[in-house]
Amino acid sequence: MTFKLLLTGTMLALAFIPALPSFAEDEYNVSTGTTPDGVPLGVHGIDTVALSTLNAVAEGDAMHTVVNDGVAYYFASKESARRFKADPASYKPQYGGFCAFAVALGKKLDGDPHYADIVDGKLYLFVNADVFEKYKKDSKRILAKAEKTWPSIQHKAVGDL
Repeated sequence: MTFKLLLTGTMLALAFIPALPSFAEDEYNVSTGTTPDGVPLGVHGIDTVALSTLNAVAEGDAMHTVVNDGVAYYFASKESARRFKADPASYKPQYGGFCAFAVALGKKLDGDPHYADIVDGKLYLFVNADVFEKYKKDSKRILAKAEKTWPSIQHKAVGDL
């Protein structure tokens, strides 16, 4: 009886594991692939602490990896990794790292950390320079629209939008 329960529990646990990357791909922009351990990589491997606090694009290092909510984040230093681990919500980009302008339009497009804005302590990413320039012309309206739209698309797969 004990073996049967153990086997059933193990099978349930294994059945759940494949769902994790799918969930991460729907909720977070992990378009740049995975870590060597198979964990989806967020924010193109860029240090979000440096991006959020200094508005600087600093290449992260796999030696300083923090996994949060099924997504791996790389950091340029041990200190950045420590700060993120202590308060991930302060450093993770809004809308799972998808382009804020696209979210306002009901889409999930890649958010590139080279095109970022920090508003009221929150990090927003954009798909490219052209979209970023359009955003800057009417940023308040676009962010308000994205905030209103995000709950309706947050749990939808990219391909379903």
